[in-house]
Amino acid sequence: MNGYTTPDLNHSALISIDVQNDFVLDDAPARIPGTLEAVSAMRKVIQSFRDSDLPVIHVIRLYMPDGSNVDLCRRAAVERGARIAIPESDGAELVASLKPNSDTRLNTQLLLSGGIQEVGDNEFVLFKPRWGAFYQTGLQDFLRGRGTNTLVFLGCNYPNCPRTSIYEASERDFRIMLVTDAISQLYPKGEEEMKNIGVTLCSSEGLDQLVRGSICKE
Repeated sequence: MNGYTTPDLNHSALISIDVQNDFVLDDAPARIPGTLEAVSAMRKVIQSFRDSDLPVIHVIRLYMPDGSNVDLCRRAAVERGARIAIPESDGAELVASLKPNSDTRLNTQLLLSGGIQEVGDNEFVLFKPRWGAFYQTGLQDFLRGRGTNTLVFLGCNYPNCPRTSIYEASERDFRIMLVTDAISQLYPKGEEEMKNIGVTLCSSEGLDQLVRGSICKE
């Protein structure tokens, strides 16, 4: 860690990746092992950001039933009838315990058109059409417009969307943190890769203390 990569939590935002029912729940059609077990740690971090009035951004996937907007590696399965994160379905919704309130529902029409949905005080949802949270989205402009220089990542399936999103964030000169117990499918080589590009690794408990301590000092 150095002066360029040291997190600045007073100017940070939390990025939650793909924590949707269809990827998380035990009976989900695209369940990623280990994600459900990480939800309690995710909830702890999200709540610390809420309590500190720091931005929380849930980045999600939405797959059209005809497969027209689906990644090539999954398009054939969706065309054959697989129903994964279909707009307006319960499976596409954020996991209930991570929602800002029980009435929160995705505005899929807004999200698919490129809009950012506000779902709570300083809490938002954004749709990404591919692995990375910055690819063909307004995330970078949204963050820069709020003076954000540090991103904290958690969520579903480290090797795919979180990893890609972190590299995209690094390319855009954001300072980055990864919450190691609040993300699924993280492996030792992945942790080494992250450290090598200046990502700060931390636990949910450690981050909670850092966030609350940093904000209190401002």
